[in-house]
Amino acid sequence: MAQDSVDLSCDYQFWMQKLSVWGQASTLETQQDTCLHLAQFQEFLRKMYEALKEMDSNTVIERFPTIGQLLAKACWNPFILAYDESQKILIWCLCCLINKEPQNSGQSKLNYWIQGLLSHILSALRFDKEFALFTQGLGYAPIDYYPGLLKNMVLSLASELRENHLNGFNTQRRMAPERVASLSRVCVPLITLPDVAPLVEALLICHGHEPQEILQQEFFEAVNEAILLKKISLPVSAVVCLWLRYLPSLEKTMLHLFEKLISSERNCLRRIECFIKDSLLSQAACHPAIFRVVDEMFRCALLETDGAPEVIATIQVFTRCFVEALEKEHKQLRFALKTYFPYTSPSLAMVLLQDPQDVPQGQWLQTLKHISELLRKAVEDQTHGSCRSPFESWFLFIHFGGWAEMAAEQLLMSAAEPPTALLWLLAFYYGPCDGRQQRTQTMRSIPGMVPWLLGEQDE
Repeated sequence: MAQDSVDLSCDYQFWMQKLSVWGQASTLETQQDTCLHLAQFQEFLRKMYEALKEMDSNTVIERFPTIGQLLAKACWNPFILAYDESQKILIWCLCCLINKEPQNSGQSKLNYWIQGLLSHILSALRFDKEFALFTQGLGYAPIDYYPGLLKNMVLSLASELRENHLNGFNTQRRMAPERVASLSRVCVPLITLPDVAPLVEALLICHGHEPQEILQQEFFEAVNEAILLKKISLPVSAVVCLWLRYLPSLEKTMLHLFEKLISSERNCLRRIECFIKDSLLSQAACHPAIFRVVDEMFRCALLETDGAPEVIATIQVFTRCFVEALEKEHKQLRFALKTYFPYTSPSLAMVLLQDPQDVPQGQWLQTLKHISELLRKAVEDQTHGSCRSPFESWFLFIHFGGWAEMAAEQLLMSAAEPPTALLWLLAFYYGPCDGRQQRTQTMRSIPGMVPWLLGEQDE
């Protein structure tokens, strides 16, 4: 507790200095710095409230004699008031300073001053008297008119951005890059407001023709954070634009997925599927550039864990969700398979991409033999100096684990001599780095392992 007290005091001094510099966020530099620190300041306010609620008002003033100045500066900063839950937490903090039974004129004055700040916060989004009279004359109360005004303003800006996106090189009708950049900066503290979502989407989808990205990095980070925390819902097309325009956001989403999988006590295939679909990664991966980044991170995880079964299972569930999304979005592939799997044979990728259950039962064995032949050719019949390695073929094969499961089932039902092609296929699946001699030995032991292999697939 003592350490928490020291940390809070240090943070208090830091934010007091920041608020003095920010003023009312009137310059471009202070606006940018304010937006950059909004989430951290809100967390500080939350910690401050947790401390204040345990003290009486006299103790608060004794320990933090300038607390009134700090909260007042925050109350008059429009960016802070507009950000997420900061307005609500400020109200909580101010309420902690009120003397429920003032004993002297000083305490009464403090109460009156705090009530003024609370009134300012609660009326920050209201209109002045003249505008109120005008809206009332139209039949609106200001409190009813404001949401409609905000919604119409957002839709108007979003429409302008869409036109900007379609106008291409028609510079006379395009929105100035500086204005687009300014909009993205202003949106940072407002991102979690539902009415602002159309503007956020329009900013993400609108691609300018400048050589460098014009949207603010803080905007990209704030949108991605809001998506991860489920504070905003955007269509997949907008999320794709976010991840394509700001790669760290895609990488952070992948790491967030890994963290959820690791922190979960037990991950059955159904639970993994829920995590993946909820992340929007499988839907967004229909774009080859996103698929390649996601797949590369899976590759790194696979190498780091030395082919851990949990990672293989996650890759297979992701691939199944990806194929479903691909089929749902397009009747036929918009992009060649080579763009998704550049290091392997397109003919091999095409046959693996089929759902085993969609293949007629009478063709199962023939298809499995064909897959085995293509893989064996890629692995064992490489020309001297080929840059491809057995790992690339295996990495492609494990994406489609249903074929290995079907091979095991076919071996289990085989009454005669087990087909060599199926034995090789399973030996390669479970031992991709084995040499020919070691793989031959594994093939001899495969028939006795089939029941265990099927049990592992079912888990």
